[in-house]
Formats: sequence, C-alpha cells, structure tokens
Amino acid sequence: MSPSNSLPGPAAPTAVRTQGGRTNLLTGLREAQWGLVVLALVVGAGAGLGAVLFRWLIQTFTGLFSGHADYSAAGHAANPHVPWLGMWFVLAAPVLGGLLYGPLVNRFAPEARGHGVPEVMLSVAQRGGRIAPQVAVVKSLASALCIGSGGSVGREGPIVQIGSALGSTLGRLTRVAETRLRVLVACGAAGGIAATFNAPLAGVFFAMELILRDFTAESFGAVVLSSVTASVIGRAALGDTAFLRLPAFHVHHPAEYLLYALLGLAAGGVGVGFTRVLYLIEDLCDWAWRGPEWLRPAVGGLLLGGLLLLLPQMYGVGYPVLENAIGGRYVIAFLLLLLVGKMVATSLTIGIGGSGGVFAPSLFMGAMFGSAFGLVLHQVVPGLAGPAGAYGLVGMGAVFAGATRAPITGVIIMFELTGEYSIILPLMLAIVLATLVSRLISGDTIYTLKLRRRGIDLDDRAHANPLAATPVAAVMEPVPAPLPDGTPLERAARLLALSEHGILPVTDTEGAYRGTVTARAVAEALTDGGEASGTIGDLAEMLTPVTAQATLADALHLLVTAQGTGLPVLDDTKTALIGWITHQTVLTTLRPAEPTSAPARRVTGGT
Repeated sequence: MSPSNSLPGPAAPTAVRTQGGRTNLLTGLREAQWGLVVLALVVGAGAGLGAVLFRWLIQTFTGLFSGHADYSAAGHAANPHVPWLGMWFVLAAPVLGGLLYGPLVNRFAPEARGHGVPEVMLSVAQRGGRIAPQVAVVKSLASALCIGSGGSVGREGPIVQIGSALGSTLGRLTRVAETRLRVLVACGAAGGIAATFNAPLAGVFFAMELILRDFTAESFGAVVLSSVTASVIGRAALGDTAFLRLPAFHVHHPAEYLLYALLGLAAGGVGVGFTRVLYLIEDLCDWAWRGPEWLRPAVGGLLLGGLLLLLPQMYGVGYPVLENAIGGRYVIAFLLLLLVGKMVATSLTIGIGGSGGVFAPSLFMGAMFGSAFGLVLHQVVPGLAGPAGAYGLVGMGAVFAGATRAPITGVIIMFELTGEYSIILPLMLAIVLATLVSRLISGDTIYTLKLRRRGIDLDDRAHANPLAATPVAAVMEPVPAPLPDGTPLERAARLLALSEHGILPVTDTEGAYRGTVTARAVAEALTDGGEASGTIGDLAEMLTPVTAQATLADALHLLVTAQGTGLPVLDDTKTALIGWITHQTVLTTLRPAEPTSAPARRVTGGT
C-alpha cells in the first residue's frame, strides 16, 4: 500500500476529536454556566467600548456643527467655523444633520429612528431577543449626528439599543437558546448605561426593570457581570467621577418630607404630561408630513433650528444647563420656560424622525421643575424649605419615574449620577409617589405607549399570542425512536435519513435522555472522515429543554432557532423523554375548527 493510501486511516480519529472539540466548546457557550459568564463579559466589554465610541462621536459632531464642546452652555454665541453667520447658524445645523442621518436610518435601519428603548423591549418580549446587527452602527452614527447637530434628546436610549444589538448579534453568532439570547440583550443594555453614565448599578436595574422585566438569579448575575465590565472600561477611558458635581444637601426638619411628598405627586403628573406631549407632537408631525421619510428630519430641522434660535439651552443633551438649575443660577420663570422648552424640543426632535433618548430629557425636566418648586417654597414657607437644589435633585428622579414607572432605576440612577446619599430618603418618597400618580393617570409609560399605539401590549401575552394559553402537553406527539449514544455515525445517518424530523433524541445505555442530534451534524462529521470510530454520543447536544407545562408560544420560539423540524418534550425534572413537538403540532392549534356537520376529512401529504 502506498503512503498516500495510508493517510486517511490515522486522520479520521483526529477529525472526530476536532469536531467533538468544536461541538463541546459551542455547547458550553450555549448551555453551561461558564458559557453565559464568558458571553456576558464579552458583551459588557463590547458595550463599554461602544459607549466610549458613541460619546466620542457626539463630542466630535457637536464640535463640527456648533464649534463648541456643548453649545447649550454657550448662549447665542456664533460658530467659530462660520463666524459670519453669527447665532443664525443654529437654523442650518439641524437641517444639515437631518440630511445626513435621515437617509442613513431610512435605508439601513428604520428601527434606529426614535428613542430606541421600546424596540429593545419588544425584541426581548416577543421576538426572542433578535435585533438586526446593523442597528448598532446605524444607531451610533444617527444619534450622534442628531445630538451633535442640535437634537434635544439624550444618549441613553441610543446606547441601550447599541449595546442590546451587540448582545443579540453575539448570541445569534453562537446560536444560543432564546432564553439566553434575551439575557445577552439585557447585558448589552446594562453595559451601555453603566459605561456612558458611570453608573453600574443603574445599568443593572434599568436592564432588569425595563428590558427583561423579570428577576432571576442567572439573568441578574450575567447582567451584573456585563455592567461591571462595561463600567470598568468606561471609567478607564472617561474617568471615575460622579456625573454631576453638586454640594451636599440635607433634610433639616421632619416636616420637610411633606414638601418632598408634594413634589413627588406633582412630578408624577409632569412625567405623564411629557409622555402626552411627546406623542401629540409626533402625531402632528405625521399628519403634516407628506414627503419621503428620508427627507423628514432635514425639513423638520428648520422648526427645531427656530426653537434653538430662541432657546439655545435646548441644543443637545443640555447637562450644563441642568447643573446651573440645580446650582440655583436661574429664576422661577426661566426654569419653567426651560421645562416647557425641553418638553417641546425633545418631542419635536423625535417627531421629525430624529434619533435619541428620552431618559436624559426627563431628568432635565425634573431638574427644572424641582428647582422651581423649591424656589416657590422658599417664598411660601421660607423657614421650612431646604435648598432649592435639593428639590431639583429629587425632581429629576421623580419626573423620570413618572414617565417610565421604573422606581428602582430612578433611585439608583440619581444616587450614582450625583454621589449624593444624604437626599436618598426624600428621593425614595418622591419617586414612589410619582410612580403611583403615573399609574393612576395613565395605563402606559413613555416606552410602552409607543408600542401600544402600534397595537402591541407587552403585558397581555395570551391576547397577543393565542399560543401562550396552550400547554405543550395538550398537543405533543409520541417520541420518535431514540438513538443510543453508542450508535456509529454511519448507521445514525441512515436512521436520520429515514426519519421525517431531521433531528432525533439520543439516550444512554439505561435509556436516560442525553440530548439530540441533527442530520446536519452527522453529515458534517462524516464529511470530515469520522465514520471510522465516531459515535452519535460525540455529537449529542443538550438544547434548551421544552417541558410539558411550557406554552406553545415558548416552544415555537425554541423551534424557530433549532436545527431540524422537531424538539423533545421532557418531564418536570427535565431528564425523561415524554413527547415530541414539531412546527406542524403548533400549527394545529391555529387551524380553524371544522364545522360539526361536515364529514371528517383526512389530510394527506401534498393536498
């Protein structure tokens, strides 16, 4: 025998080991606890780097369009790049920005339009965590262009969508189960918030309270790891300082808590009012615009530019203006003007097709309203009211809670943004009351109302999806003949070819469930030359289990992502095979019932 003929023999076991190694690594990433840890760390690192890049883009575009690091603090100053225009350049800046990001969003990622968080919530609740990978790039550029050219929106919504898109993309590349994919999306959202605001705790609770809307030990641990990783990267690149530098505030008299309670009640109404104005102006923009969508931000930018000409403090996010309000540098009338101006400017930016968040604007409005409230108290009860800035701080968290109904996030974000613990008790009181007022006035938050207007109710799964009310046990099929884990690959290939499912369960010598194997995996192994010594046990994968008590909606999500046309159904212990679920099985629950008077018909293949 020639040397060339002797080579395939010893090469075959190596191929099997290589295939098995790849399978074990991917299986670990998909199913093992350490796999989730690794993926959460990678997503956190990606979100942290994305947040740093996003902030750099905002600073760069702000400098290009306005000639200042933050034009909201520059008054009516001219742009040094075009000094001959004077303060009138703000009329052109939003138009030029719209001409750049309008076609970009319209062509490559329409879901990047608006404030972004509702789209992430929807992807987690009803789409298994799937977000198009190009959203991260398009959202970064579009939001940075929008904010840099004068859009009066925040950067938290974009960074949530950017981080979530990174998490979704990584999860889909590694083909994790949908339950884990949702967690990775939340990891990306938490990492983005943590890095951009230097607020790791707020990132965690934002993701858990608003994105996942569910607390489990596994998901909480993964989100924390991602948030910490992103925060470390953010601090290394952006510095480790509190977001707002403010003097210490204290409650000097117990009766002052009543004043903070009144502030919370009123701030809850302001938060709901912001929500109403946002969608009212968006509806007006939809009604008025009849041209192509890609041109809408540029044409609408003329209106935004006119508003900026009157109130340059509305340019961009406006954190310097917020700090001035908390520091007591504005009078009551001007604070109220800034409150109304921000409400209109943010709503207009979103309504004309801009890209940016509503998180930071709600904090801005809260600072204006709370500071004005504190100054009024100084005139009404001068001996009882504390510093006006303290009411501004509490107002920030309370208006945010009134708009989003996320009280835990509201408390944590204010503590981390300011580093001020002395105000925590009145802050908690006001935020809880603002949340209660919001719930009494409105059935939706600023995020969920956008989805409800599209006919989507995240809390009504059974109504939105008839499959959510049917358990798998009601429609599952008998288990197809399983493959013993010692079955040679060549024999397994023949059995899979005869099977109508393209996937079969695998059991050990005692009949215990060991996973599943697909025709594709066996074909790949045989192509690599593994038929000499490989067995089916080397290729068995433990998929996310479908139990008999699971809903068909959950089972369908797993079927969509699985290879093959069916999945095993396990008992409550997730160890014993008791049934089989296929796409056809799920479809039987959606088929209209036959009239009782009609004769029974037998459905055959091809008819």
